[in-house]
Amino acid sequence: MKKIIYVVTVLLMVVSCNKKAEVKPVEKATTYVKFGDSISADGAISKEELLAKYESLKPTDTLDVKVLSKIVDVCQKKGCWMNIELGSGKSAFIKFKDYGFFVPKNASESEVIVRGKAFVEVTSINDLKEYAKDSGKSQAAIDSITAPETNYSFLADGVLIKN
Repeated sequence: MKKIIYVVTVLLMVVSCNKKAEVKPVEKATTYVKFGDSISADGAISKEELLAKYESLKPTDTLDVKVLSKIVDVCQKKGCWMNIELGSGKSAFIKFKDYGFFVPKNASESEVIVRGKAFVEVTSINDLKEYAKDSGKSQAAIDSITAPETNYSFLADGVLIKN
């Protein structure tokens, strides 16, 4: 009888030790490269939320905000401005506070978190032509600019670009 109990105990131990351990995927922490003032990713609103806020702004209003979006394009001369997606085919034009920092010229299509002041602005024909030139547009495209535009603008004091 003792032998049977011993054999059953050993068999139970072997069977229980043979269970495969559960493998849980390791979550990779999102890393960002910082430009300008120090900011965190916490509390950023979505690009759609920012678009809704822009639609209610008047040209004299400003709004302090932090937003998560995607970079559409970047100044190809110095990285001194960028456009981010807002959804519904719209974008926001981002300048950097006091011309104090630039972003990489190859940052297009990257996820970005931008903190600063959102506002609506009327951009002059001369400025529109300069921005078109900076982004590498053709002379025909530059010459086709004939009227000022009302744009969604943003003065960023801090930027995080996803690695």
